[in-house]
Amino acid sequence: MFGNRRKAFLVSAALVGGALLMTACQDTEDGAAPSASATDVPAADAAGADASKGADKGPDAKDGGSAEGSGADAGDGTKVPVQQACGANDISWSTRSESQAGGYILIMAKAKQGITCILPAALPTVAFGSDGTEAGPAEQSVGDAVTLSGATTAYAGVNPKTTDTDGGKELDSIIVGVGNEDPDPVSLEVGTITVDKPVVTNWHTAPADAVPSA
Repeated sequence: MFGNRRKAFLVSAALVGGALLMTACQDTEDGAAPSASATDVPAADAAGADASKGADKGPDAKDGGSAEGSGADAGDGTKVPVQQACGANDISWSTRSESQAGGYILIMAKAKQGITCILPAALPTVAFGSDGTEAGPAEQSVGDAVTLSGATTAYAGVNPKTTDTDGGKELDSIIVGVGNEDPDPVSLEVGTITVDKPVVTNWHTAPADAVPSA
């Protein structure tokens, strides 16, 4: 009888072992994750560690965000915002033909959305035609710099023909840049104009001050 019991026990053990082996294989194939051990870090502690790592990152971290208080040091610990000089690609340009003073072109410049920049106290660079004829100064002295931001508009007046002769080039656009070193000058349509010894005013904040007198 003992032998029969032993044989039955061995058969039962073999069946149970086979069932456990099949279950383990099935769990592995289904990608079941192993259960957490007693040494696993609790979720709350892990979250705290992640938060601590995030708190160590300052405003200059490489994961984005601008640093607060950036700018030049005023000497007393405060920061003064550093403003950039305007380039032609920072500006929304438009033109308008005016009949005053024998006729001229009014150039209007506004900073693009989100940009604050400074037009320097110098003549706009205005060129005509494929030969790059540039407009000379229409005023005796250089004007003030103009800060463009939001709705602020700067104006400059261009007289394309200051001579009384019949000569000149027939053109329909002008090239405008902020200084001779501007890498991105723009072409502005102005309609058909005759160009002969052109002049341009400084930048002004009122269109009435941008009437070229010569």
